[in-house]
Amino acid sequence: MAQRPDWAPEGVDLETPSAARVYDFYLGGAHNFEVDRELGRKAIAAVPHLKEIAVNNRAFLRRAVRYCLDQGVRQFLDIGAGIPTAGNVHEIAQAVDPETRVVYVDNEPVAVAHSRAILDGNDKATIVQADALEVESVLDAPETQGLLDFSQPIAVMMVALLHFVPESAKPREVIRQYHERLAPGSHIVVSHVTGDHDPASAQALVDLYQNSSNPGTLRSRDEVAELVSDFELVEPGVVHVPEWHPDSPEDVWEEPERSIVYGAVGRKA
Repeated sequence: MAQRPDWAPEGVDLETPSAARVYDFYLGGAHNFEVDRELGRKAIAAVPHLKEIAVNNRAFLRRAVRYCLDQGVRQFLDIGAGIPTAGNVHEIAQAVDPETRVVYVDNEPVAVAHSRAILDGNDKATIVQADALEVESVLDAPETQGLLDFSQPIAVMMVALLHFVPESAKPREVIRQYHERLAPGSHIVVSHVTGDHDPASAQALVDLYQNSSNPGTLRSRDEVAELVSDFELVEPGVVHVPEWHPDSPEDVWEEPERSIVYGAVGRKA
């Protein structure tokens, strides 16, 4: 039996790897367990540039947050936010406008506990412990209702989330429920692992995650676009994350498809 670290909440599962904690490991964080690091090492052995992929996905999140801010959005709902690391949504957004409000959502106890510690004293940001698929639990949580004004635009972040939602959970319908509650001018930001261009690497990750608490699902470009089809896609549409609004030509990989991750931003008309 693994020993629970002092920073881990009571009752957390120390024996089953968690996608949020494995992602924290990829990014060099310290809030993960040996079971997470073991899965992470196996994944990196299968896909050697996996840490680079994770870092690039975070860069996409930062660019997407800045894009939404440029569109006048001052409210963010980050669903499946994971464990806080450098360049969180509230850090990016509140650096531009300190009045920007951010609600994080996750169902992983370590992510929630660490987020609460990070956000202590910040009255414009909070965390909700809830499952992304339980839309009412997310949107009607007292923390959400107390901080976000649903009559005004909100950016819903689903970065590196939807590939952990199987078709049996009807992700298209879940996203539609979020869309229905949002005001015009709201945005959705998604990133999603794909097997379109490197099926062997992508499938290796899916296979490794099968025994984690978050089994994975690959989707094609068209399937990712379908998930967010209630929204109007922002140019350039669904593209590999290095290609989405890069800050400089150097940000675009020589082979963007090596990222094995699509990114997209949509807007509610």
